[in-house]
Amino acid sequence: MKFNSVDDLDVYKKLFDLAIEIHNLTLSLPRFELFEIGSQLRRSSNSAPANLAEGFNNKHTNIYLEGISRAQGEIRETIHHLKISFQKRCINEEKLNYFLKEYDVCGKMLTNLGKSLKD
Repeated sequence: MKFNSVDDLDVYKKLFDLAIEIHNLTLSLPRFELFEIGSQLRRSSNSAPANLAEGFNNKHTNIYLEGISRAQGEIRETIHHLKISFQKRCINEEKLNYFLKEYDVCGKMLTNLGKSLKD
């Protein structure tokens, strides 16, 4: 299947939507965390789809794969910040589990996308 735009990738759409959800979540953090963990969450969650977009459909497959790899790293960083937020009691367990599940799905989607490029 040929994709004309990064917007055609389900994983990109999902990561994009999650970045918006994370942004909105951070607006409800305690004021003193808004620019600490909130900023980290906003940046890493936004970087996941941004890295995928940067590498998308590059004529050099290794650059596309690097974008996928970087997106995976940003997912891991976002998960770390979410766990810290939970431990600091800034988010509840329900929110944490929701995002962990969603990012796990995205990670698997990215892995499969990377495998499809190598075949």
